Amino acid sequence: MFQNLTDKLSSIFDRLRRSGKLTEKDIDAALGEVKIALLEADVNFKVVKQFTKRVKDKAIGAEIFKSLTPTQQVIKIVMGELTALLGGERAPLTYSPKKPSVILIAGLQGSGKTTTCAKLALFLRKTDKKNPLLVACDIYRPAAVKQLEVLGGQLSVPVFSKPAGTKPADIAREAIEHARDNDFDVVIIDTAGRLHIDEDMMNEVKELKEVAGPHEVLLVVDAMTGQDAVNIAKSFNDLLELTGVILTKLDGDARGGAALSIREVSGKPIKFVGMGEKSSALEIFYPERMAQRILGMGDVLSLIEKAQSEMDESKMKELETRIREAEFNFNDFLDQLCQIKKMGPLDQILGMIPGLSGLSKVSEMSFDDKNFKRFEAMILSMTHSERTNPDLIDGSRRRRIAAGSANSIQNVNMLLKQFNQMRQMMKSMTSMGKRSKLSKFLGGKF
Repeated sequence: MFQNLTDKLSSIFDRLRRSGKLTEKDIDAALGEVKIALLEADVNFKVVKQFTKRVKDKAIGAEIFKSLTPTQQVIKIVMGELTALLGGERAPLTYSPKKPSVILIAGLQGSGKTTTCAKLALFLRKTDKKNPLLVACDIYRPAAVKQLEVLGGQLSVPVFSKPAGTKPADIAREAIEHARDNDFDVVIIDTAGRLHIDEDMMNEVKELKEVAGPHEVLLVVDAMTGQDAVNIAKSFNDLLELTGVILTKLDGDARGGAALSIREVSGKPIKFVGMGEKSSALEIFYPERMAQRILGMGDVLSLIEKAQSEMDESKMKELETRIREAEFNFNDFLDQLCQIKKMGPLDQILGMIPGLSGLSKVSEMSFDDKNFKRFEAMILSMTHSERTNPDLIDGSRRRRIAAGSANSIQNVNMLLKQFNQMRQMMKSMTSMGKRSKLSKFLGGKF
């Protein structure tokens, strides 16, 4: 989502670095460009104005101009203010000391509210070791209850629902009693949404809140709605006193202004972000990490967490042994592609690695599902001998592999190049010592 903004900010700071000694005029010019970049990213105008003022106030100081690294000092200030703009610190969920904790999920129709309820239930079960119950209180949207039941079934999370015609407040009341009697830790209530904010909708969700007495009231906001997301958050907060926001579709191509404006305007923290369609694609929102991503500094901590949660530990141990014995082959390469694919779109992963956020744009082959499948088809078109001993692949074998996988010889050559680069990288990592960079990268888990 933030790629365009990241590219523009990186370009601005690169020019500052080349300036050497900074003057107040240089900083004014750079902040003018930053202001334009933020406005083009659909950040609220008042937020942009306040942000650039705070940066300038801190940057225009004798200590900056006397510094040996003035540009780095300015970037550090921007980083700090951007983190503050996004909320400063992570805002964790609040749980009741007495079971069950109740989480009310509100939002407009089409924001991904029902899907987010299921994602949150899975997250709480995996990460916080909770036993969640989903509650279907959206009785208006066709098939909304069925959708929640299907999602719950896929994730093995129970769903509480009642026959058509039952009032949402009654459903919530009975669901909480059911959760208390059946040892559920958390009740997640999916409320009805509308295509726009209206009085009936707001009154109903207000009544639900009064009956359920939730410990968390989270608003689901589609990041693709841009500036309107800020207005939606303000309207819901005025009525419900929100405890936080969940931004969905942050993996899309929206400009990102909602994420940068919503905390400042509504005063409510972003607690989670949806980063894809998979049920596991819900992430804790860390303001500092998001600021690092926006400034092109990567997000290694989130990358490590993704690897630890998605990658198969036994396979990684086996791979490290094989690399040490110089046996890395196409079977291993294919297995690694599958492991990496579990972590999400590769352009997102590259964005978490410092300095590589724009790599997918300049690569000879784009990093998407289509090319994963293309790689897989070419590898599966190889014989067993070719997969275990890649050095056997000569010109005639390349032509056969290309024909067998419906690819061009150029694509086969690209695959071989990518494989050799990874094999060389793996060898160099394991030659660094007893514990390889691969193990260190994965947080010492393996």
